[in-house]
Amino acid sequence: MGKFEFNLEAVLKQRAAVERTRQLAVAAIERERLVAEDEIRGFQSDFESRRQEVRQMLAPGMPVDLRDVRMSAGSTLHILSRTSRSALKLAGVHNRLAISRGELLRATTARKAVERLKERRFEEWQGEQKRREAAVIDELSVIRGNKSQESGS
Repeated sequence: MGKFEFNLEAVLKQRAAVERTRQLAVAAIERERLVAEDEIRGFQSDFESRRQEVRQMLAPGMPVDLRDVRMSAGSTLHILSRTSRSALKLAGVHNRLAISRGELLRATTARKAVERLKERRFEEWQGEQKRREAAVIDELSVIRGNKSQESGS
């Protein structure tokens, strides 16, 4: 019995390599997304802390230092501005992630198509091998039958 050889093995390897490259690209963009989301959560936490500070500064019965309130309000506006920039950055990351996932899907589909072709060709090869074996067994049976007839005659 011969060995199965798939004549498009190089194509399959190349498509698997492209798929792996696309997977790595998606993973890198996912890391960017996580960093951006963590950054936004940090800004939101800072913003909430500043709001609490201003509330405490403006609490009834407490002396109000307008300079501190103004500085805290300016700091809060700065945090809001940074949050907005990070949100825009995150939106861009989401767009790149969607594009990269689409490329990964196309690469995976291309690889799977060649794999399915390989499986079909392997099944055809196996069928052909079984037919050949059956033909050899039939031929041996005929030869054995002929020898037993010759020796019986």
